[in-house]
Amino acid sequence: MIRTTEPRINATAKDVRKIQCDALVVGVAQDTSGPVLVGSPFHGKAAQALNDSLTVLGITGATDEVRRLPGLPELNAEVLVLTGLGKMEQGVPLSAETLRRAAGSAVRQLGGISSVALALPAETPAAAAAVAEGAALGAYSYNEHRSASASGKRPEHVDTVTVLSPVAGEKSVTAAVKRAQIIGRAVNATRTLVNQPPSHLYPETFADAAAVLAKDLPVKVTVLDEKKLESEGFGGLVGVGKGSARPPRMVKVEYSPARAKIKLAFVGKGITFDSGGLSLKPANGMVTMKCDMAGAAVVLNALLAIAELGLPVKVTAWLCLAENMPSGHAQRPSDVMTVYGGKTVEILNTDAEGRLVMADGLAAASEEAPDALIDVATLTGAQMVALGSRVSAVMGDDGVRDAVKAAADRAGELFWPMPLPEELRSSLDSPVADLANMGEKFGGMLTAAIFLREFVGEVNGEKIPWAHLDIAGPAFNEGAAYGYTPKEGTGVAVRTLVAYAEDVVARAH
Repeated sequence: MIRTTEPRINATAKDVRKIQCDALVVGVAQDTSGPVLVGSPFHGKAAQALNDSLTVLGITGATDEVRRLPGLPELNAEVLVLTGLGKMEQGVPLSAETLRRAAGSAVRQLGGISSVALALPAETPAAAAAVAEGAALGAYSYNEHRSASASGKRPEHVDTVTVLSPVAGEKSVTAAVKRAQIIGRAVNATRTLVNQPPSHLYPETFADAAAVLAKDLPVKVTVLDEKKLESEGFGGLVGVGKGSARPPRMVKVEYSPARAKIKLAFVGKGITFDSGGLSLKPANGMVTMKCDMAGAAVVLNALLAIAELGLPVKVTAWLCLAENMPSGHAQRPSDVMTVYGGKTVEILNTDAEGRLVMADGLAAASEEAPDALIDVATLTGAQMVALGSRVSAVMGDDGVRDAVKAAADRAGELFWPMPLPEELRSSLDSPVADLANMGEKFGGMLTAAIFLREFVGEVNGEKIPWAHLDIAGPAFNEGAAYGYTPKEGTGVAVRTLVAYAEDVVARAH
């Protein structure tokens, strides 16, 4: 069921004229004097002629601009492709994210071409790594449910990518290209899970997919079915899931390398479809709700990438899986449920269900006393009101929150730290239970995070360091594709969690 597009990526220091490919990609930036080739493999008259022709051809070098030209006689490429790098400041090197997006945009828009060579400015191992990662992310397509006649005969993605770099022979570049492919595989698997229709992906099949994706990796997968969940007191999952004919699951995935000194826990929201329950969403509000399991897909694939990279850190991922549907068995407003660990919650709105399944996951993860606990969820529409559809929010303890933000910056993902005002806690008070699942309307993203914080446990009287990532808007791209980001599932936050784990290991050593 979970098939991902995965190009073969390699790096070479060969002369561009010796590279056999269908398309050769060269970068164009916006200089103060106009468009200009950057890191061009051409020399002499050919380079001058091409530079002089850019304006006449209407090429600006803007971000996401990809133009195809006939291949030059001196090349072994049928097509010359110019990809925009955006604005360039004199003397300032291009950022890793600029290179990722330029490479990703070119590879994405060249779907159907078999082999592509990327002659972007990659003079350092870090730059070569960024180009390779952008290519891995851009070479994604999803056509699993199209008939053969509708999908056409040509592949919709690039098969082979060659990164041209003068430092390609260095061991660090070889390792970087391997990492890029692992990251690309993890992000694209996340996208594919998110893109699965709810007719095909529901708690049971999601659990099956997790086992398939984890095959051949040094991880352990444990699945708790509805009977086990009920007997062990996972009231959030049981309560949210009982309105559906497809019962809930908790999937625990463990990576425990022998030399690990640090324990991390990831908790992901996995609502495979969110109708709102008895607090029914309007029809238009349900259209994208197959994406409400993105948090679970993220933590699963981030852990698998960490395992494949062989990082010396123990990581446990908790996938909180349920389908939120209305029926005669569904939970009602005014019901009271007992979450794992014993706290009671009054249900004021059955469409605020994600925090209920996450409460189970956070409480269970806390029992294992991790050194840091991070949860990921498409939790609130308020996130989009506050930060839009491309910037995710991170909240929590200052230390973990700031470390996540630093990891996101390094990974090239847009996260913004948000506060947790203490005055909002009282709005979650309930007259009949320990707390209610709804609070202050304004600042709803912050109130939801404060709710989750109630279920983060303590170790030796100290709260476990914790951060909450709300990816509600950025997890699902309803607009046009851009850069290395396709339509629909984006895989956002996978790279941030992997970078965070790498940073934790680096600090420990």
